[in-house]
Parts: sequence; structure tokens; C-alpha cells
Amino acid sequence: MAGKVVLLLWAQTLGLAGAQTTQLLVEPPWTPPVLWDRVTLTCQGSGTAGATTWYKDGQRWRQKGPDRVVVTEIGTYQCDRPSTGRSPPMRVSNAWLVLQVPARALLEGDTVTLRCRGWQDKSVTWVSFYREEKQLQRSHERTELSLSPLRLQDSGRYRCRDSVYYVVSQWKESAPVTVKVHVAAGVAGSLLFLVLLVGVIVGWHRWHRLASRKHQERAPQEPPAPPEEGEVLYTHVTMTKRTQGPTRTAPPQDTQVTYAELPGPHGRPRAPSDIYGNVLGH
Repeated sequence: MAGKVVLLLWAQTLGLAGAQTTQLLVEPPWTPPVLWDRVTLTCQGSGTAGATTWYKDGQRWRQKGPDRVVVTEIGTYQCDRPSTGRSPPMRVSNAWLVLQVPARALLEGDTVTLRCRGWQDKSVTWVSFYREEKQLQRSHERTELSLSPLRLQDSGRYRCRDSVYYVVSQWKESAPVTVKVHVAAGVAGSLLFLVLLVGVIVGWHRWHRLASRKHQERAPQEPPAPPEEGEVLYTHVTMTKRTQGPTRTAPPQDTQVTYAELPGPHGRPRAPSDIYGNVLGH
């Protein structure tokens, strides 16, 4: 019973963890993508590729189109597949300064590089990186920030600031990007399975103990077994005396003992080897 419950809960856990959703993949694999790169978006989900519906800035853009498009305009893109629904939005930028992070799940322990890029890859000079309001790095012509090994506390909103040269130098700041660090799937799955297993074992023990107690309460008491041949039965008889008051037990006193012969087992005549007696107190 316990094994079946464990397997059922584990199957449900895997089903929830592996539930399919529509995802929007980007190439080159950086987010936010920038228009001066050749950006390709691919819709990944259940159903046929020709049933993909594309949205741009919240409006239907292409219906029953291909699952892959090349982006030539800035905007926020989404795709929809009949079986798995609409994807999360993807913003294609054309800003003066852009901070990009890898377009993949960022796992604890990984090495991750954030890069600050000027519009059309114009040269940058003094780049500063920030997490929230804290400055992490400032260097001359160093446009990348390395986070290694990646930790859960590295999650947050990052931005970069730099002087971008276009005719004249101008100070620009990127839009903030969110970095979300995840626990490795293997570790999270093992911990979840361990918690489920311990819960099932504890629950099964409690259920088994309660069921045993109820079974004992419901089970009828078996009558005493009849005496077997060769057994000797003894009976203690207490005499009482009735008086005017309530009945009370007489104190122990010397009694006369009378032995009476009883028939042998199963009603046959008593044999010399049988020992039976009826002890009566007088």
C-alpha cells in the first residue's frame, strides 16, 4: 500500500514538474534581443507548427503561421499554440545601451556572463555594472560582468551605465534586466522526493497503527477452550452470609473440604488415572 502511494505521489510530482508550456526561443541566445542582430524567434509547444499564432505588442500579428520568424521591428512578441497556450513575452530592443543575459535557465553553481552593449555595437569606454543600487564593477572598456559560481543571492535586477560615442559621447543607462537563479533540477527533485517519501512513511505508520487498534476493538472475544483430557480444573468458592444489612463477604475461616467424584472426560466412567474433584467449602 505504502509503495503504491509513493509511486502515485512521485508520478504526480513529475507530471507537475514536466507540464508542457509554450516557450519562445531566441537566436542569438541573449535576452533582451537587439534589433541590430539577426534575431530569430522560435515557438516551441504542442501541436502542429502551422497552427502557431503570433502576437506583437499584444495584437495578433500572424495567424496559423510558421513556428519560426525573423524579427525586423522592435516590439514585444508572443506566440500561441492550441494545446499549450500563449508564451511569455519577449521584448526586442533597439536602445542606445543594452544589458544582456544568457537566454536560458540560470542554475546555482553555473558561470554566467552579463554583457553591456552600445547601439549598433558602438564603442563603449567606462562601463559600470549595478545590482539594484549597488555598484559591482567599473572598468575601462571592459563590457562584461562575470558571476561565478552563480549563487541564489545573485538574483536581482541588474543594469549597466556607460558613455556611448555617437558623433559625441553621451552617458546612457540600460533598462534593468532580472536575473533569477534556480536550484539545480536534480537537487530540487531529490529533495522533493525525500520529503514525499518521509511523509508517506509517517502517514502509513499512523494509518497502520490506527487500523490495528480498530481491528482489536471490533474482534469478538473467543470463548474459553473446553478442558482437554488430563487437565485439572480448580474453582475457588467464597461463602457469604446474609444478615439484615447489605450482603458482605465473610472473613476467611477454616473450612471443611468435601471431595466429590466427577465423571471422566466426555462422559465416560472415571478411570483410576483421572484426577477430578469438586472442592466445596462449608
